[in-house]
Amino acid sequence: MIPYTKTAVKLLMEGAKALAKVEGDGIRMDVEYLDRTIKKMSQKIQDLETNLKQNEVAKEWRKVYGAKTNFGSAVQLGKVLFDVLKYKSSALTASGRYKTDEATLSSIDLPFVRDYLEIKKLQKIHTTYLQGIRREIVGGYLHPFFNLHTTRTFRSSSDSPNFQNLPVRNPELGKMVRRAFIPRPNGHLVEMDYSGIEVCIAACYHKDPRMIEYISDPTKDLHRDMAMECFALPKSEMSNPTDEEDRKRIKQIRYCGKNMFVFPQFYGDWYRHCAASLWQATKQMKLKLRDGSSMRRHLAKKGIKNLSGFEEHLKKVEDFFWNKRFPTYNQWKKDWFRAYQKNGYLLTKTGFICQGHMRRNEIINYPVQGSAFHCLLQALIWFVRHDLKKRKMQAKIVGQIHDSIVADVPDNEMAEFVPLAKEIMIERLRERWKWINIPLTVEIEASPINGSWADKKGIKE
Repeated sequence: MIPYTKTAVKLLMEGAKALAKVEGDGIRMDVEYLDRTIKKMSQKIQDLETNLKQNEVAKEWRKVYGAKTNFGSAVQLGKVLFDVLKYKSSALTASGRYKTDEATLSSIDLPFVRDYLEIKKLQKIHTTYLQGIRREIVGGYLHPFFNLHTTRTFRSSSDSPNFQNLPVRNPELGKMVRRAFIPRPNGHLVEMDYSGIEVCIAACYHKDPRMIEYISDPTKDLHRDMAMECFALPKSEMSNPTDEEDRKRIKQIRYCGKNMFVFPQFYGDWYRHCAASLWQATKQMKLKLRDGSSMRRHLAKKGIKNLSGFEEHLKKVEDFFWNKRFPTYNQWKKDWFRAYQKNGYLLTKTGFICQGHMRRNEIINYPVQGSAFHCLLQALIWFVRHDLKKRKMQAKIVGQIHDSIVADVPDNEMAEFVPLAKEIMIERLRERWKWINIPLTVEIEASPINGSWADKKGIKE
């Protein structure tokens, strides 16, 4: 993907300058909390590993491998579980070895396996996130890099550390990491998220009337509806939250519908992959109903007792999704693919050209994903290079994660900043790009004054 108009080139140049300013300002970190958490996590991992090695399965492991025993070896684990203990293997790798990924191991009801997975999860949090963040802190601030040249779709990327890869699927671990991010004194961390921006931009391409209806009518929610269909839930389970905990429960389930079915389907995935992700999420994210019962138990009552049954259910959901719910969108995908085959390239709404060898799902994905990110990039440019300067505000943009912008806002500027965010990200953007002929939505959450990013809550203008 390359820019083919002057406005596209200008967007990239100004975007790079704006993100350089974001990097330079940095985000404040609670270093003491981070150091304490790293120490506690290290001890917890050590204790779990000690207990694991005393387990009966570990003893069988040593009988097989003796001095060559390596509890970190996935190959040895597969041999012990499936050859020695005779558990049924669901799949093999391309090289013919037993699969020991999280999805496979999660299906084995064995305390040793559960502890093994817990250790692996904590090790990733400890090494990749907590220690990875700690290494990059300078003077109490983190300065991640944000790149515009490494992703083929022209979305941004981040490194040193990867600010866009903080854990979200596990709420407990996500909070543990985000609690280390804090605002400058007497301020708030404010996250502004383009709600469903890729769905909106896709609709600007395919113009499916049912999709536009979903986007234009605030009473309708595609991600909620698909979450209900995927998990066979009544609407009562996904509406009218009773308290903050219930709101979080609903948000978790909706997150699964959005990120494990709707978006994968939009970008060319199919029901079996979606089923595997959703089935794993029911356990990993501890999804539950309003009465406290587990999602797995609910599905069992519906006759869906295992992954195989869930796949059959998702197959029907997928068929209805494309052939009944969004037939115009389905036809556009076919026409868009034929146009690429004929011309060898595609033009995006934001002035870029996609060309070269692309798979079918990339042909659908790249123009939509790239254009959606360009909406956020243009808004970020206005914040950093124009409005905050012009108004002489002390608020700073300190991060960017896919469809959201993170700001550090002094308490005395909140009343001005929140409506400014709505004006920039919704009204001004639609005025700039007339092809955005459908409403855009921005969800704004903020931490309490001097609170952490983990404590953010939704706010209204």
